[in-house]
Amino acid sequence: MKKEIHIAAAIITRSDGQTLLVRKAGTDRFMQAGGKIDAGETPDQALSRELREELGLGIAPSALRFLKTVTERPAFEENAALLADLFHLEMDVAPRLGAEIAECAWLRLDAPLTLPLAPLTKNVCLPLARALSGAVSPEL
Repeated sequence: MKKEIHIAAAIITRSDGQTLLVRKAGTDRFMQAGGKIDAGETPDQALSRELREELGLGIAPSALRFLKTVTERPAFEENAALLADLFHLEMDVAPRLGAEIAECAWLRLDAPLTLPLAPLTKNVCLPLARALSGAVSPEL
């Protein structure tokens, strides 16, 4: 049986239609901001905490719009399954790098993909971000 990693992650978009991706220190792939859900936390509480720690964003859990829960293979653990609660947040505030975040990038959703991406980002989050921006019809 595979180990299950349960996370909460944010598809962060801004008014110009770009989406925010982060790269954690010691890794080579970009992904959504977020992280593991601690014992006693709800997914929205965990994501609010992670956004504060990683990007200096004071976002109330109630400001996060739940999209869906998905499974995907993790970016860095071979024998595990990733269970991700995905939320949407629209904001035009510039994030501050914190915690384990080495780099962040605003990605144009209509541009060719050149960044190395985590599977969840490539297979699930970017298609959802495109749907949220109106670029394609949503399949939420």
